Amino acid sequence: MSSLPRYRRALLLVLLPFLLLAGVGVLAAEPRPFEARYHLEVDGWPNATIEHRLSRDGTQWLSDMRADITLAQGRERSRFLAGEAVRSLHYASGYSLLGVGKRYALDHEALARLPDRQAALFELSRRATAAECTAPCRLRYLDHRGRETLVEYRLLPRTALSLPAGNFEAVRVEVIEPDEPDRQLRFSFHPGVPGLLLAMEYHRDGERRSRLSLSELDLPPR
Repeated sequence: MSSLPRYRRALLLVLLPFLLLAGVGVLAAEPRPFEARYHLEVDGWPNATIEHRLSRDGTQWLSDMRADITLAQGRERSRFLAGEAVRSLHYASGYSLLGVGKRYALDHEALARLPDRQAALFELSRRATAAECTAPCRLRYLDHRGRETLVEYRLLPRTALSLPAGNFEAVRVEVIEPDEPDRQLRFSFHPGVPGLLLAMEYHRDGERRSRLSLSELDLPPR
């Protein structure tokens, strides 16, 4: 099972999206609830289904992402406010792989300065759509253990995507960690629905190692 850590990393990269540019204002797109389902392919491992739901609870928003396959289970949840900037209120995540797993949680005190990664996914999509940053853009966030991490991202040209869920225009972002430049995450977002991921690819050493694509979408009318 030497490839087990690689599969766990690929799963967590999808279940635990991150990134938020701290302390910079952005033209806030209006949030919209949605339910999305994705097909995940990881080299050398069974394909998986990922579910992502964004819902409203009064003035707060709830983001819930989960996966459940033969070998692994994972879930990540975030509660946040979505004004001009995102403010995280609570975060929880956990995963289990071959019966071994862990759980994590961050409260509002831990999240007072930087956001969690689910709220960050929402905000990153808004910033990418606004296209206000000139590469390289530097980002800081709290990972699932509450550790501050710095990454960089750059905007890629928009493109048309033909996916099982339909045809979409995509806002694209490439993300790297400065100390691991051989690894890249390429996100494709819906330009009009903050936080709605259309596709994602994980590249390492110039090769694509995993791919996520939108297979079903429930987007209620405004």
